Amino acid sequence: MRFDFQTMSIELKIADFALKGIQHLYGLQADPDQISVQKTRKDQSGDFTLVVFPLLRYSRRSPEETGHSLGEYLISRMPEIGKYEVVKGFLNLVMHDSWWTGFFAEIQHNENYGHVTLTSDAPHILVEFSSPNTNKPLHLGHIRNNLLGHSVSQILKAAGHRVTMVNLVNDRGIHICKSMLSWQKWGEGITPEKAHVKGDRLVGDFYVRFDQEYKKQVTKLIEQGIDEEQAAAQAPLLLEAQQMLRKWEEHDPDVLRLWEMMNEWVCRGFEETYRNLGIKFDKIYYESQTYKLGKQLVSDALEKGILYQEEDGSVWADLTDEGLDQKLLLRADGTSVYMTQDLGTAHQRYQEYSFDRHVYVVGNEQNYHFKVLGLILKKMGFPWYNRLYHLSYGMVELPEGKMKSREGKVVDADDLIQEMYYTAKEISERLGKMDTVPEEKRQVNYPRIAMGALKYYILKVDPQKTMLFNPEESIDFNGNTGPFIQYTYVRIRSVERKAKDSGIRLDEIDWSREIKPGEYEKQLIKRIHQYPGVLKEAARAFSPALIANYLYELVKEYNQFYQFETILKEQDKNKRNFRLRLSSFVARHLAEGMNLLGIEMPERM
Repeated sequence: MRFDFQTMSIELKIADFALKGIQHLYGLQADPDQISVQKTRKDQSGDFTLVVFPLLRYSRRSPEETGHSLGEYLISRMPEIGKYEVVKGFLNLVMHDSWWTGFFAEIQHNENYGHVTLTSDAPHILVEFSSPNTNKPLHLGHIRNNLLGHSVSQILKAAGHRVTMVNLVNDRGIHICKSMLSWQKWGEGITPEKAHVKGDRLVGDFYVRFDQEYKKQVTKLIEQGIDEEQAAAQAPLLLEAQQMLRKWEEHDPDVLRLWEMMNEWVCRGFEETYRNLGIKFDKIYYESQTYKLGKQLVSDALEKGILYQEEDGSVWADLTDEGLDQKLLLRADGTSVYMTQDLGTAHQRYQEYSFDRHVYVVGNEQNYHFKVLGLILKKMGFPWYNRLYHLSYGMVELPEGKMKSREGKVVDADDLIQEMYYTAKEISERLGKMDTVPEEKRQVNYPRIAMGALKYYILKVDPQKTMLFNPEESIDFNGNTGPFIQYTYVRIRSVERKAKDSGIRLDEIDWSREIKPGEYEKQLIKRIHQYPGVLKEAARAFSPALIANYLYELVKEYNQFYQFETILKEQDKNKRNFRLRLSSFVARHLAEGMNLLGIEMPERM
């Protein structure tokens, strides 16, 4: 029996015939939005389910009677369907076994299965992520940001979008001046080379030192009888940092030289961390080069009466008509705030890319900020304001609680990457995973296992959820982890090598003979069939977790198949080669899926 796999997906075909069935059976034209075809629930038998309840308005009959009538109509016109069952308001459809093997035969050589071909008119999505401050090294929270931004970009590309990955480095502002002032006071000319540390870490240490000395000054002022709020605002160190910021904006040559030197240290350190994480950007912007764009927008809006100015010279946006409050855009001394530069860079991005969507990957503590950003752009009259999207993600916490950069209570990204490497090496050797692997291959595999564990552990969690990070738990070779998926991939590659050594060719399958899949084979193919829908939803929701958990479910299905079905020892040559081909497809599919998460696969473990 031959089936058409080219014209439309089976779900769309069922929906299309359901519409025709309603017209034929009841003489009415149904609303396509009322047709819902979904995967059959686990507690019911079937492959696809047509939800009957919304269709009762056309049939004027009971759910059971309507289901049976539509079931008979569908089975008489769709040779793909073997039988059906009605359970209350659900019409469960069971596909012929030959349809599943035919589906697999159709996709077996598709190296980009599930991916959408890029077209010239595809939507252009700008994904902005990382956005580090040049006063400290990247830490665990930044890792989640970078992994999310990179993975979301890869998923969007696979779903047929044009994607540009950008990074806005926050290299100016009061926090930068705090590190600079601290180095000036206590650095004694130290450099990364002299200290034998990465530049971003050295600068971060001086940021912590500033906070320590600042707190001492605040405490002393409080002891002198000044209230806490005044003390915090009047501490000499803070006033000096504010003065340094003003000098920076006035292009003071000494301040600029210090700023350029320390920023160069930090950016060199960032580049090394990005390389270790496998992160690349299409373009990197620097706030020092873009912050004035926002000041001009604010000035123009002030002239038009969109914004207002206080007596002290500060400029504000009144958002009370939107149910919010007033938002500061320029301080009394004329210096800008984060919102100012975000207004300017958003305008610049649109001028440069005419994006269909601008995705900001930023933690959920900035939810209010991005809501305000869109509202101010709307007030300014930019029609594309609603194309901005804040991909808000939860914080990464440690067993001992939240991280605090200014207090030095963070897990540096570099330290974590190194720890993951040693943990992967120790666990792999303890479990004997590398006993038969040559030393040079081990040195390639350990980083892949370490990064696979780190990336998968973070990306498998829904972005909006706060997560607790446990390095050792992430390198478990069983369960929902990166190494578990990698190990299954390696297992399949081992089977392929044994087949090759035995002279078995993967393409020796006689598809003209009926190949009746076993239950485990069919479940595996059914899982693979879900992938295009999973990818589409992951792109719509900007959620790598959907891809990660799909891969885990696929691996569980494969391991069930591997445990209960023979492959190379199967006596029926055609069945053996079918199982081998299915295994090979799964391996390639796993590698492609993990690549969307930024994870490389080891060839041996």
